[in-house]
Amino acid sequence: MTQKKLKHSPIVYYISKHDGKAEWICLLHAAFVNHLMFREQINEFKDKYNILAIDIIGHGQSTEVKKKDGILKMSEWIKEILIVEGIEKIHIVGVSLGSVLAQDFANHYPDMVKSLACFGGYDINHFDSNLQQKNNIAQMFMMMKAIFSIKWFAKANKKISAYTEKAQNDFYELNVLFPKKSLMYLAGLDGMVNKHKSQQRMYPLLIGCGENDIPEELDAIKMWKETEPSCRSVVFENAGHCVNMDVPQTFNNIMEKFWNGENIQNT
Repeated sequence: MTQKKLKHSPIVYYISKHDGKAEWICLLHAAFVNHLMFREQINEFKDKYNILAIDIIGHGQSTEVKKKDGILKMSEWIKEILIVEGIEKIHIVGVSLGSVLAQDFANHYPDMVKSLACFGGYDINHFDSNLQQKNNIAQMFMMMKAIFSIKWFAKANKKISAYTEKAQNDFYELNVLFPKKSLMYLAGLDGMVNKHKSQQRMYPLLIGCGENDIPEELDAIKMWKETEPSCRSVVFENAGHCVNMDVPQTFNNIMEKFWNGENIQNT
């Protein structure tokens, strides 16, 4: 993939072009890792689609941050990348933190969204206050570990973030590269939650998680499905939080069926 940097921002992104007529996919990664969590998806789809993978602010190579930069600007930066690259509409795929950013982008720029797929996330427009409180407490506990030791944090985090041994090890190798100073950029996420009213979506929505994810995540997907019954949902067997890493081939098959408008089981 070709590495690029968006002017007047800290954002580094990666482009793989199949051909001019191929559809575009945008991959938004989970917290504490980087775009390489989608290594299996990039390898699978590079000969079929044009791919845009982004390092979220404070992650990967997107660390040259100025004073006024923050995570609330991610949607604007993604839009600017699409304009620079001449992309009119894009399939957006987000995992965990990436699913929050994907939704925020869709809230701001729905006309640029071809489809939206969110995994290991929650409906940011209708996030239950009780779940939000539990989520914030869990995040604060994990942050304390990260402040003390990134390696200690990464060892604990890999078991929460992935289910299979390979995925856990791969997640750990990316997580230990996360700089402590970047924790501050995650604090702005509350500014995206319950700030917009859901509008009728003019694009398809797919939501899901792993069957071995935490109970609160399974509840979040269930509640989201109740709020938007027309969306498609899937619970991945033998997977935890980062389903694309735990069961990459199953994930890839589901995504391609979704993009092609085919039937998806367990929806």
